[in-house]
Amino acid sequence: MGLNTTCPYTENTANADQSTFFDNDGVDWDAHKIGWVVAGSFAAATTLVTIISVLLHCRNYHVRREQRQVIRILYMPLVYAIISFFSYRFYRSYTYYSLIESAYEALVIGAFLLLLIQFVADKSSTLDAKEVLQRKEKQKLPLPFCCVRYRPTKPYFMYTLKYSVLQYCFVRPALTVVGIIAEKKGRLCSGSWSPAFASVYIDAIDFASITIALYGLIVFYVLTHEELKDRRPLAKFLSIKLIVFFTFYQGWVATQYWTTDNIADGLNALTTTIEMLLFSLMMLWAFPAKEYKQPGTVPTSIWRPLWDAINFTDFVLELWASTVFFVRPLPSLPSPPLPSPRRSGYKPSPPLSTLATS
Repeated sequence: MGLNTTCPYTENTANADQSTFFDNDGVDWDAHKIGWVVAGSFAAATTLVTIISVLLHCRNYHVRREQRQVIRILYMPLVYAIISFFSYRFYRSYTYYSLIESAYEALVIGAFLLLLIQFVADKSSTLDAKEVLQRKEKQKLPLPFCCVRYRPTKPYFMYTLKYSVLQYCFVRPALTVVGIIAEKKGRLCSGSWSPAFASVYIDAIDFASITIALYGLIVFYVLTHEELKDRRPLAKFLSIKLIVFFTFYQGWVATQYWTTDNIADGLNALTTTIEMLLFSLMMLWAFPAKEYKQPGTVPTSIWRPLWDAINFTDFVLELWASTVFFVRPLPSLPSPPLPSPRRSGYKPSPPLSTLATS
């Protein structure tokens, strides 16, 4: 018996205009258009708060390696709010928008790891996180692998950590492209667990990839929590993960414009625009620009930080360095140096002939 190749989730074919707010008789204040106003208003407010947050960092752009990651994170509520607004207004294209939304979430997770690494590097005299890790003892991995121990001082540790998190920044966008193509071809069937559709494979790969990425973040946080405690890392982490949590677990409310299979999509898009205003305010508090203010200095130009935030070549370089570390042939180990006769207290061993005649 062959697989059922018909998607059980029906598309919304309701005869509702997605692009026109006014008609010949003025505004028809039905439930969908009221939702337009609500979603648009909250998306606009989120945009305003995000612009303020980003500009404060742009005008005090003194720690480039940290603040470029901060600005990327601050964009998260803005990206979610705008995408969710378009998801609500053009609800038949919800799947496409949600895939793009997930791709930016992956970039934010990568930016957060690089930000934490820079926070730790600030605690060393050489501004290198590896120097801080050299003082760490052998550690146990967090649950569920607490029986496994690792050494943060080993060269492979930082490369493994970066690779575990940054791989998601490339896997998730790739899955987004595959998902968009599959949806266009009618082979995605989002929400279906049938092996006849692409959704089950995309979800499985995505779940494995993000699990590895989040576990890598937890390992680094547990290892360096003492060095990070004055930078409020938990507040920063929660401001990111709560966005993911709330957008994932949304309720369902039926309206006349959604079929039973599209109810969650529409409500999720509408409520996300409302939630993003709250999270943009939370990020304004969790990532304050005052940490970087330098009294008596001229405000910095906004163009360099804006470019740095959208230039993700640092992700590529970090992942490439980690990949090269693991795939290159291991160099031959150098021979241990011989003790020098000039060292204080060194006495060469007597010749064997001397020992034989004594």
